[in-house]
Amino acid sequence: MKVGLKWIVSFVVIALVACGGLFWTPAVNLPDTGEFLSEDKIVGADVAWILAAAGLVLLMTPGLSFFYGGMVGKKNVISTMLQSFIALGVISMVWVVIGFSLSFGESLGFNMNGNHYGIIGNPLSYPFFSGVGVLPHKMMASTIPFILFALFQMKFAVITPAIITGSFAERVRFISYLLFMVLFSIFIYTPLCHMVWHPDGLLNKYFGVKDFAGGTVVHMSAGFAALAGALVLGRRKNPHHQPSNIPYVLLGTGMLWFGWFGFNAGSALSASGSAATAFGTTTIASASAMMTWIFFDRINGRSVSALGACIGAVVGLVAITPGCGFVSIQESLFIGFISAVVSNLMVNWKALNRIDDTLDVFACHGVGGIM
Repeated sequence: MKVGLKWIVSFVVIALVACGGLFWTPAVNLPDTGEFLSEDKIVGADVAWILAAAGLVLLMTPGLSFFYGGMVGKKNVISTMLQSFIALGVISMVWVVIGFSLSFGESLGFNMNGNHYGIIGNPLSYPFFSGVGVLPHKMMASTIPFILFALFQMKFAVITPAIITGSFAERVRFISYLLFMVLFSIFIYTPLCHMVWHPDGLLNKYFGVKDFAGGTVVHMSAGFAALAGALVLGRRKNPHHQPSNIPYVLLGTGMLWFGWFGFNAGSALSASGSAATAFGTTTIASASAMMTWIFFDRINGRSVSALGACIGAVVGLVAITPGCGFVSIQESLFIGFISAVVSNLMVNWKALNRIDDTLDVFACHGVGGIM
């Protein structure tokens, strides 16, 4: 089989990254900038919970691969599942080399009225995780090792481009998708992550944006990228397909719901009341959205379906994500309800259906995040 130049270049890039990590020499005798606390400030319960939460969030990406894989036609099940799963490899490497620095490194931006507002992190702050050790960071993770914070955040970076794959499923080349993931992660995800979640980030510090677990950083960015991808790639030759494996969709939904507890409750970065609140609102909003979706389908003349129940549950999970630690259980019921109604209307809106977003990523993740 003929090997194209693009595959050789890709292998060389991986080799350079691996060798760069082996021979990378971090600066020694770094000055004490006062950013880190002493090791005795680490809280064991918080460490245990965030370790578990990071594992739960990692599980969401394989869950997403089952969720999407069951929805596409039989010919595209494996390729669609691989598109989600491969993000665990690609984005993890990008995150270690430069992604974490761009997201949470020294804030680069502008000064106004005596305050600094960051747009992106300094790529030289933590290249190859240099300087990311076991000491807690005073501003970002004051009770857990900084490396645990970095790895927890990595799981969010991994699943975001994986979400986008549903919009252009069945019509993108694998090597092109790999390049897209890298570019999206560096030029879209990291600056948005920095502006929302870094203490000096522009959206956080100036505009007061509060995104508890990623409604803006993850779901809205993925939703709008999905819409853009569908517009650029155009329609498939055969845009109509039957879901190939509904049990896969059910399994994927269960894995996503399970992992979402780490996604949302873990974003408290502590074993605390805030984490417990996020845990509760997450499951109630999803339950509310799932039931709303199937009943709303029925009163509009559509059949009650397992696929609809799964999509509704995921919409509820998406919609509660940015506010899960800020709202009450009662409010999460309403958030799940109204988000399911609006997303359902968008999924079935004829004008939006002219855009071949294969698995309705924008209508579910984008609109859910907006709601």
